Amino acid sequence: MKEGAERGETRTTCPYCGVGCGVIAKPDGSGGTAIEGDAEHPANFGRLCSKGSALGETLGLDDRLLYPEVNGERSTWDDTLDLVAARFSSAITEHGPDSVAFYVSGQILTEDYYVANKLMKGFIGSGNIDTNSRLCMASSVAGHRRAFGTDTVPGCYEDLELADVVVLVGSNLLWCHPVLYQRIAAAKAERPHMKVVLIDPRRTKTADLADMHLAIAPDSDTALFNGLLAHLARDGVTDQAYIDEHTSGFEAALAEGLDIGDVARATGLDRSDILAFYKLWSGTPKVVTCYSQGVNQSAGGTDKVNTILNCHLATGRIGKPGAGPFSLTGQPNAMGGRETGGLANMLAAHMDLENPTHHDRVSRFWETENLATKPGLKAVDMFQAVADGRIKAIWIMGTNPAVSMPDAAAVEAAIAACPFVVVSDVVSETDTLRHAHVKLPALAWGEKDGTVTNSERRVSRQRAFMPPPGDAKADWWQLAQMGRRMGFDAGFNWEHTSQVFAEYAALTAFENDETQGGRRDLHLGAVADLDEAAYNALPPFQWPQRASFEPSQQTRFFANGEFYTPNRRARFIAVKSPILESHRGQFRLNTGRIRDQWHTMTRTTKAPRLNAHLAEPYCEMHPADAAALGVADADLVRLSGRGQTVTVRALVSDDVQAGEVFVPMHWNDQFASSARVDVLVPPVTDPVSGQPALKSAPVQLAKTDMACHGFAVSRERPSTDGLAYWAVTPIEGGWRMEFALQDEPSSPGSLLADMAEGLAANDEARGFWRGAKFEADELHTAVWLARGPLEVSRNWAAALLKETFSDTQSRWRVLAGRPAADAPDVGAIICSCMGVGSMQIADAVANGAFTLDAVGSACGAGTNCGSCRAEIGEIISANQLIAAE
Repeated sequence: MKEGAERGETRTTCPYCGVGCGVIAKPDGSGGTAIEGDAEHPANFGRLCSKGSALGETLGLDDRLLYPEVNGERSTWDDTLDLVAARFSSAITEHGPDSVAFYVSGQILTEDYYVANKLMKGFIGSGNIDTNSRLCMASSVAGHRRAFGTDTVPGCYEDLELADVVVLVGSNLLWCHPVLYQRIAAAKAERPHMKVVLIDPRRTKTADLADMHLAIAPDSDTALFNGLLAHLARDGVTDQAYIDEHTSGFEAALAEGLDIGDVARATGLDRSDILAFYKLWSGTPKVVTCYSQGVNQSAGGTDKVNTILNCHLATGRIGKPGAGPFSLTGQPNAMGGRETGGLANMLAAHMDLENPTHHDRVSRFWETENLATKPGLKAVDMFQAVADGRIKAIWIMGTNPAVSMPDAAAVEAAIAACPFVVVSDVVSETDTLRHAHVKLPALAWGEKDGTVTNSERRVSRQRAFMPPPGDAKADWWQLAQMGRRMGFDAGFNWEHTSQVFAEYAALTAFENDETQGGRRDLHLGAVADLDEAAYNALPPFQWPQRASFEPSQQTRFFANGEFYTPNRRARFIAVKSPILESHRGQFRLNTGRIRDQWHTMTRTTKAPRLNAHLAEPYCEMHPADAAALGVADADLVRLSGRGQTVTVRALVSDDVQAGEVFVPMHWNDQFASSARVDVLVPPVTDPVSGQPALKSAPVQLAKTDMACHGFAVSRERPSTDGLAYWAVTPIEGGWRMEFALQDEPSSPGSLLADMAEGLAANDEARGFWRGAKFEADELHTAVWLARGPLEVSRNWAAALLKETFSDTQSRWRVLAGRPAADAPDVGAIICSCMGVGSMQIADAVANGAFTLDAVGSACGAGTNCGSCRAEIGEIISANQLIAAE
C-alpha cells in the first residue's frame, strides 16, 4: 500500500530542483489534486516553493502526448518499438555502435537512468549516453573525482543550518533552491551571529539575506579562492596534520596562490572587501561553501570547483557538522543520473568506465561481453556528431536540447537533419519534438513511479497517484522493451519498477566491502532485497546504506581522512588563475533561471499563477549601458551573436554590472517570437568536464524600434501572424500576449477588428487603438495598440476574463486599459503563491506595515513559500523613503 493511501494521500517528491522536497498529493474534492509540503520529509520539513505549491495546477492533459506517433501518424507500441529497435540495430550493423546515442535528462527517474545506461553501455556497447545534467553539474562531478577519487558530496543539508558562515558562490539560492534559502534564513534568524556571503557578479535577490556581497568579475572565482588558500597559509589556519596524513599535492596548489593585490586586479573587488571575506572564512571553523551554476557553467568550471575544495581540504573543514564544500544540484534527479552512469564517461554505481577492475566487475554483474570500453560523446560533442553524420540515430528523452543546449540553432539543425530521431516526452509540442520521426508518450509526474536522489545524497520515492493517460508508458519500460527487441532479453526482463531498483542497489553492493577489494562510496546494499510492497513503502534515506537500513541517519564523508583515490589520500589540484578575456565593444551575456519558471516552460506555464511574476522574456542591463544605447526601461532590445538574434524586453537595473547582461534561459518558440537565448551561446566547454560555458557569451546589443506596441488578452491563444515581436503566456481562463509591429499598419482599426471584432475606440491623432469582443456576458478578446508606451494595467486586464459584462457601460470600461477608481490596480504580481501585487503591498506599507511579517498579515504576501520576500522588502524600503520625503 502506498504511504497515506488509506487517507487518500500519496507521499511523493517534487519534480523540480535538486533540493528534493517531500510532497503530499491528495484529492481536492473537485476532481483535482491538492498539494502540500510533507512535514516529515527531511529535505524540506513541509516547506515548498512557488513552483512546488502550484504542482496541482500542472496536471491537465490538454497538451499531452498520449499515443506513439511515427512520422506524424498514430501508431501502436509494438509497431513503434519494433521500428525503433530495427533502425538502431541497422545503424549499429552498418556503422558500428558509436553511430547511435541516447540523450537523457535529470527529469527521469533513477530506474529509467539505470536501464538506459545498461542498454547503451552494457549491451549496445557504446558510451554514447549523456544527460542534460551535463549542462548543470558536470564540473562538480569532475572536481569531486579529481580531489576525492569519486563523485562524493561530503555533507548534508543540516550543515547549512549548523554553519556559522555560509558562502554562496554563483548561486541565486532564493530563486533556484528556495527551500534551502528558507532553511538558512530560519537558522540565521535563530542565530543572528551566523553570516552569509554571496559571491556573484549580479546582485540577485539572494543578496537580501547576505551580510556581504562580493560582486566579482565574471569567471574570477579561481583567483578569489587561490588567494584564499594563500591567505589561509599565511595566517596559519591550515590543518597541517590533516594535510600531512590525508592529502597530497598541497605545496603545488599553494604555489598558485595569489596575494591580495593580484586578487583585487583579477576580481575587480576592493582589497578591503577581499580581506574582510578572507578573515571571515579563515576565522570561522564552521563554514560551508555552496556553489552552483555560476561556478559550474564555465570554461574553467572544474578548476573553480577544485580551488574551493582546496581551501576546505587545507583546513580539514570537510565532512564535519557545519563545515564542508557543498555542490547544489540543479535538477531533481541529476544525482540519480550520476549514480547510475548517466554521464558518457562513467559506469553505473560510481564506477569508472576505463578502470579495468570496474569494467570487469560490471561486465560480470550484467552478464555481458559487450560493455563499452571507452567514454562516449558528451552533450556538446554528441550533437556535433549528429550534425556531421557520425550519429545516425538518436533517442532524446525528457529534455529539449533545441532550446537548452549552447549553439541551439545548430543543435536544432542537426536534429532536423539526423536520419532517425526518437523523442520521448510528456507534452505534444516542443522545439525538439517537432523534428522527431518517432514520438513516444512518457509518464509525467504524478503518474510515474520510482526514485530520485537529491543534492545531499537522499533517495526519495516518486509515487504515482494518477492513472497513466492514453498509451503513456514509463521511460524504463520503453527502454527495456527496446532492449528485448534488439535481442537482449535476459538483461531487460523486469516487470515492476521495484525490480529495476533492486538490481541497481545490488550492483552498488556487488564486491563492495574490504574483503572483496571494494570500499566504494555508493552502497545501497541494505535496500537491495526489497520486494514490491517494501519498495512502495520506502521512506527517504541518505546513502550509504550498507548492512542495515537506517533511514533517519545523517551521513557525511571524509572527516576521518579516508578518500577514494588509489592511495586513499585527497588530491589538492594546482590551478592557475586564468587571464580573463576582454569583450571590448561587446557585452557579456549571462543566462540562468527565474523564480517561477522551470527549464523550457513545458510544465510551469500550465500553472497560471507562475506566469504572473515575469510574463515576458527580458534582458537585464545596467543603467549606464541603457543610457549609452538610448534604451529605456521596457523598450525592446535585440541581442546578436554567432549570426543569430533574440529580441526581448529591456529591464534596466543596477543589479547587473556595466558591460554585463542577463537573459533567462526558459523561453522557447512556443511562447515567444525570438527568445531562445542559447542560440547566442558558443559551444565552448570546460576541457575536463565537458560542461558548456553558458554564462559568458559575447553579444552585441541594440535598441529595437517598433512602430506600434500592443497587448491582448483572449480566451483562445491569439494569432501571431504578421507580428514582428510577440510573447504569449497562459493565464487563468485564457492567454495574454505582448506584441509589437515593425511598421504601423495602414489600417490599425482593421487589424484590431481581425483580433477582436466588436467594440472599438480609436484615436489616430493620439496614436492609440483599442478593441474588445464579447460573447454572451463574457469577454472573449481585448486588444490595446499604441504608437508609444502602452499604458495598460496587465494583471487587471488578465482578470477581465473571469468577470461578467452584462451592461454596455462595463464593456466600454474595458477599453480604458485600467480599472476604475473604485477598483484599484493590484500592480505587478510579486507573490505568485497568494496572487498579491506590488500596489497591494505598497498600500499595506502606507497603512503602517513596515516589516515583512506585517505585510504578510495585512495582505498575505510572502506567507507561503517566501521566495518573494526580498522583493517585498524592496517595496517596503522604497515606500518608507517616499513617506519620509
